[in-house]
Amino acid sequence: MRAFWNNAVIAETMDGCVVIEDNCYFPPDTVNKEYLVPSDHTTECPWKGTARYYHVYANGKQNDNAAWYYPEPKEEAVERVGKDFSNHVAFWNGVEIVE
Repeated sequence: MRAFWNNAVIAETMDGCVVIEDNCYFPPDTVNKEYLVPSDHTTECPWKGTARYYHVYANGKQNDNAAWYYPEPKEEAVERVGKDFSNHVAFWNGVEIVE
C-alpha cells in the first residue's frame, strides 16, 4: 500500500495497513515523516479516542490536517480492531491510497 500526495510518496508498506472504518492506517515506521508537519488540530472519536493531526507538506504545497493518528487509542478500540494501532497514520483530503 502507498499513500501519494502532490507527486510524493507519503507512506508505503509491503505488509499492509490496519483497516479501520475503510481507512488504511499505516504503521509509524512506514510513513515518511519528512512530509508531515504537526498540527494542533484534534478530534474525538467515541470509541477510538482522541485523534491528533498532521499537515501533509510536499513539493512546496501544504494539505492541512490531511493525516491523523491515535497516540493512545482506547483499550476497547484496540480489542475491537484486534491490533494495537497506536501512532498508525491514516490519510484523507486528497491523499491517494493505492495498492
